[in-house]
Amino acid sequence: MGFFAALIAGSDTNEDPTMSISTSLEISASGLTAERLRMDVISNNLANVNTTRTAKGGPYRRQRVVFQSMGSEGSSFANLLQKAKGDGGGVKVTSVEPDNGALKRVYDPGHPDAGKDGYVNLPNVEPVMEMVDLISATRAYEAGVSAIGAAKQMQAKALEIGKG
Repeated sequence: MGFFAALIAGSDTNEDPTMSISTSLEISASGLTAERLRMDVISNNLANVNTTRTAKGGPYRRQRVVFQSMGSEGSSFANLLQKAKGDGGGVKVTSVEPDNGALKRVYDPGHPDAGKDGYVNLPNVEPVMEMVDLISATRAYEAGVSAIGAAKQMQAKALEIGKG
């Protein structure tokens, strides 16, 4: 059995085996885009850790990024059609939502936003938690970069086969 015949025999679809490398690049790129946005949101949370006034009124609220898989799961007709079109994976950001957790109350009667009782409502941003999330997003981004590098190396090696 030849090299390309083995690739096709190992696949459960009739798609061109050379397309899987570009699909890998697209999937990894979707992850990079999602993680970059996550890092931007985390940076914004950290920048607003002490913001007591916003355009909507009140203190800043921590933001969270919500991801959704773009993968084809199961064997429904819609998923099989999506897979046949080559839209078979990755991740997308569906929304950036506010965290409606409790605000921090700090006694600071001299603060311009203090209430009559002397307490100030501060954002529900925990810098340590944000830094942990930032490290996680950075590691996920680095993993995506490594996956792209591996796909590029595979593509380069595949091109060397024909040089013979």
